[in-house]
Amino acid sequence: MSENGSVIVVGVGPGLGAALCRRFSKEGMKVAVASRKAENTEKIVTEVNALGGGQARGFSVDTTDEGAVQSLFDEVAGDWGVPNAVIYNAGAFMKTSILEAKADDFKRCWEANCYGGFLVGRAAAKCMVHHGSGSILFTGATASKRGSAQFFNLSVGKFGLLALAQAMARELGPQGIHVAHIIIDGQIMSERYAHLAEDRPPDALLEPESIAETYWQLHMQDRTSWAFDVDLRPWVEKF
Repeated sequence: MSENGSVIVVGVGPGLGAALCRRFSKEGMKVAVASRKAENTEKIVTEVNALGGGQARGFSVDTTDEGAVQSLFDEVAGDWGVPNAVIYNAGAFMKTSILEAKADDFKRCWEANCYGGFLVGRAAAKCMVHHGSGSILFTGATASKRGSAQFFNLSVGKFGLLALAQAMARELGPQGIHVAHIIIDGQIMSERYAHLAEDRPPDALLEPESIAETYWQLHMQDRTSWAFDVDLRPWVEKF
């Protein structure tokens, strides 16, 4: 096992996922960078390894494939030991009217937002329960608690992910495993959405590095004061 432990980050892109990998690597942790497409991980793995913290490796994983998820955990545990932290950051979104909704789109979003979280969360729990420690962190959204018009493709899966996290926290907490659910309420700053900041007050978008810091603090929390449901939003966001 790595001296400083390891983390599996599932659902890694250039925004929050990459920031999570950088933050945990900064502490010397080995980082499994997992995404559906290998090309999404290559640049991030190179970047993280160049920082000189913990080692990073890329994995191509379909989070809705039970066998693929189990293979990911088997490989990481075999090389680095049981992961100290697992982060489920995958998701899918499609805004549309219920009158125009397609069943295949609904199923795809539910699988990415909820079913994949179940497969990853279950695999993490099975690894960690024998050690009596570990953190399992789920990324939620405003839609986790509010079904807005035309956002059902996101809300249904995120509602389900929240319910999964609640049930897991209540079962696994007494066994030493910290399960937390983080609601991201607002747009995350990225190259894709940088133009949005031009017409907004300063710091109106969520900074990926700041979000990642909260995930790290959740992982490091003493079990006498574990947080479960954490909301993150920029100061201008109404709620």
